[in-house]
Amino acid sequence: MRANQKVIIVILIEIKNIQKTYTTNRGTIEALKDVSLSIKQGEILSLLGVNGAGKSTLSGIIATLHPASGGDVLFKGTSIYDNIEDFRSKIGYCPQKPNLKSMLTLEQNLIFAGRFYGLSEEVIAQRIKVLADQFELGKYLQEYAHILSGGYKQRFMIARSLIHNPELIILDEPTVGLDPHIRRNLWDVIKGLKEQGITVLLTTHYLDEAEKLSDRVCILDKGKIQMIDTPEKLMADYHQNNLEDMFIELLKGSKHE
Repeated sequence: MRANQKVIIVILIEIKNIQKTYTTNRGTIEALKDVSLSIKQGEILSLLGVNGAGKSTLSGIIATLHPASGGDVLFKGTSIYDNIEDFRSKIGYCPQKPNLKSMLTLEQNLIFAGRFYGLSEEVIAQRIKVLADQFELGKYLQEYAHILSGGYKQRFMIARSLIHNPELIILDEPTVGLDPHIRRNLWDVIKGLKEQGITVLLTTHYLDEAEKLSDRVCILDKGKIQMIDTPEKLMADYHQNNLEDMFIELLKGSKHE
């Protein structure tokens, strides 16, 4: 790129003053408190935080799994709530726990997902071929999910969430509980999504994962955003060599507030 060329940054998702409250027997719980941030087109943004920080709540709101109590989410400048079905056709969601239909083969699971999004049988067949090649699933298509290892099950879950060519994919703890070498294999899969131009919102507990994969990380604590920046900038600001040590230093500081 020439020195005088400008990098054009396109904002895909804009989260504006999102609030989420729950009413329980113990009273009202504020899961998110006036959260605002933008997700750039083509980036990998990771949501980090301890349990209860609000990261899964935020990703769930963006995935339209549950509504916000206040605020708005914009997709390319328009509220997703103006036409939520249209927005859902633009995103893919990969939950933490596999929810495959056990009575269907993997191919049938993909067909079911494609029909859910209103794809034609011809397009579904084309997408299955592409995804089977991309995720090395071809030999498993006529099998049932129970035969898959944990790593391949997650591969398939990601593949299924891509059946309709979404612009944004939301990955909720995609590598939790997997062996280290399988996690690393899935890192390559996630990097490949970015190379295809797909925007990735990643929720993870693994700080090394966020450090290696993320263009930016968003750290949440007690329902509020503490900071958003590149892993490199955050590590430099806290004089740490890795994101995990930086995160621990941040938590130490927050305990004294």
